[in-house]
Order: sequence, then structure tokens, then C-alpha cells
Amino acid sequence: MPAHNSPLLSYGRHLVDEDDVAAVAVVLRGDRLTGGPAVDAFEAALARATGAVHAVACSSGTAALHLAAMALGLGPGDAVVVPTVTFLATANAVRFVGADVIFADVDSKTGLMGPAHLEAALAGRANAKAVLPVHLAGQSPDTAAIGGIARQRGLAVVEDACHALGTTIGDGGERAGDCRHGDMAVFSFHPVKAVAMGEGGAVTTNDPVLRDRLRMMRNHGMTRIAGDFLNKELAFDAAGEANPWYYEMAEAGFNYRASDIHCALGLSQLRKLARFVERRRTLAARYDELMKPLAPVLRPLGRVTGCRPAWHLYVVLIDFDKAGISRAKLMRALHAKGIGTQVHYIPIHAQPYYQRLYGARELPGAATYYRRCLTLPLHAGMDDTDVERVTAALAEALKTG
Repeated sequence: MPAHNSPLLSYGRHLVDEDDVAAVAVVLRGDRLTGGPAVDAFEAALARATGAVHAVACSSGTAALHLAAMALGLGPGDAVVVPTVTFLATANAVRFVGADVIFADVDSKTGLMGPAHLEAALAGRANAKAVLPVHLAGQSPDTAAIGGIARQRGLAVVEDACHALGTTIGDGGERAGDCRHGDMAVFSFHPVKAVAMGEGGAVTTNDPVLRDRLRMMRNHGMTRIAGDFLNKELAFDAAGEANPWYYEMAEAGFNYRASDIHCALGLSQLRKLARFVERRRTLAARYDELMKPLAPVLRPLGRVTGCRPAWHLYVVLIDFDKAGISRAKLMRALHAKGIGTQVHYIPIHAQPYYQRLYGARELPGAATYYRRCLTLPLHAGMDDTDVERVTAALAEALKTG
């Protein structure tokens, strides 16, 4: 048990206010718990927040990734490039549809896949059909360059922007998830994200055809739109009118709907996005300042030029050999002081499932990044004294080894 009296300061958590509780209570007292107006309102608000034309809500970020893969028609024989430093779901969604994953290396200082990493991953892969660039910790990859390579090669682009709601790129008004360089972007609203729904996700797109496919595939592959019906004999009466009870499924989908309960919470949280993001940026800047004396043993995550992140994670890179302490020992020492930490992420290509599929691979940038990364607490409910406490405890643990 940790030797402290205060609750554990976790690496991430939600911040729910009374207005969020009230928003959910309105739905609970209403007529529609799912498939109702709160879903439409949340989707419209998310589209505005990201700058995309359309947003389709669903039950999780994983569901969003799966829906995007289905909407593109990916399947056996196809291959998709995924950076190896990301959460399991990014790669797993490709496998859900039977396609193969091509793992790309990342920059050792940022953990992001760059254009050169994408080009290297594509070499000799004629069956590549899509790329899933990942926005890590709140920072964005070079979406313009990656999108350019994808267009030249005829690849679809689905951005995994689950860490980056509220991130802006460059001075041209680009926002993570606005899909100006790709086909779709996915988001997660898990409690550790800036906006929490409990569980929830969404896909943004500027393509109405993809929007309609996403909506259909999140609801069992079912449609009630008469113009889409294929079985004319069952669908229409003798006068040519669509039968009022009729629905049709041309291909199998899933129950990936988001309920009105979740969307009411998400909508209430989304109204506070700017405040949450600004608080995270302030905390990250405070960390940056306090971490300076710990260099060169410890440095913050490498910064992407021109990106103004909505920091989801605060990651530091530690030379554990120089520090004379293992990562596991450091994490246990911090936990004993009431400070929770995590590692984001174990490179997916090293997971046993993927090694059985594709064999062992050497991706040196990812290996270096993984060997040094550690995620410290960062969430909108923290205050400056929390950052000071974390930094002091980290400095003491690194000094004592």
C-alpha cells in the first residue's frame, strides 16, 4: 500500500461538474434514452469543434476505428500502415476486417510516424490500401505530408485523433479531425480523455457517402431508407409505396450506437473543451519549466513545430541507465508517494499476437522511444501544486536511484 494519506494522483481522469450530471438527468427523465436528439446534438457540436462537415457518434474509440475500416471496404488481401507506437485498437481494427497491418517506425523523440517512416513502410507493399496516422499525447504528425503521399499512392487516410481533440496545426486554421488531408478521423471519449462520455467515440468526415456508411454500419448494417432497398418484392406494396415496417440489411454491421445518456454527457463536456484544453496546456507548460533542472537525464517529449497540442498526456523521456534506476522501480517509488504513472505505449509490433502473424521486426525509433518514455499525471482537475509535487517526487527518486 502507498505510504501517503491523499488519494492516488492518477495519470489521467475525468472532470465531471454538476452541469454534466444535470444534462444526463434531463435525458434520464425524458422519453428517449438512445437514438434520440442528444445524439444528433452531440454530433453537430463535435463537427463544429473539429471543423469537419460530419460527425458520427459511436460506442467507443475502438468502435470508431472499426467503423472507419468497414466504411472503406477494407478486407482480406488489403494492408494498412499503422505506426507501432499507439494503443492496441489502432492495429486491431485493421485485423477486425481481415486486412493486414504494416507497422511503421516512429520518431524516437516524439513517438510520431513521419513521412519518411510511411514511405519506408510502404516499400514493396502493392496491396497497401490505407494509412492510419496517429496523433500521440496531443501532438499531430505531419498530416499534410502524409496525406500527400497517400494521394500519390491512392491510399485512404484515417487519422487516429483520439488524443488530439482541440489540437491545432500551423497558422492556417487546421484542427485535428477536420479531415482536410484525409478521409476520416476518429476520436475517443474515454474518461481519461479531455472530453468524457464514460465510454464513447466518433468518426468525423467531409464525405457524405462515408457518413451514410458509418451510420449504417454502427446500426447492424441496417437501413430504413427506401432508396437503398434492394429486395423490391418485400420492400414495397402493390402501389409502389415502401412498407412502413420494412428495414433491410445489405451487409453485416454492428451495434456500435452511442446512447443519448452518453451523448448528453459528451455534449455538456464539449461545451467546456476550450477550458479543459487551456488548463492542460498550462499544466504542461508548468511541467516543462520545472523539469529543466532534471536534464539531460530527463527531457519532455519532443515538440512538433507548428503544432499547438491539446495535451492528452504529459510524457517524459528518461535515460534510465544514466539515472541508475529502472523504470519499474521509479514507477513503484512514485506510486508509494501517491503518484500514478503509465507507459504509452508498448510498441504493438512486439505483441505476441502480431509477432506470430508477421514475425519479429526491428523498428529502432520505436524501440528507443519505448525504452525511455514515462507518462506523468495530467488532467484538467489538477492544480499547480500537483505538478510541483510530482516533479519533486520524481527528482528525489531519480537522485536516490
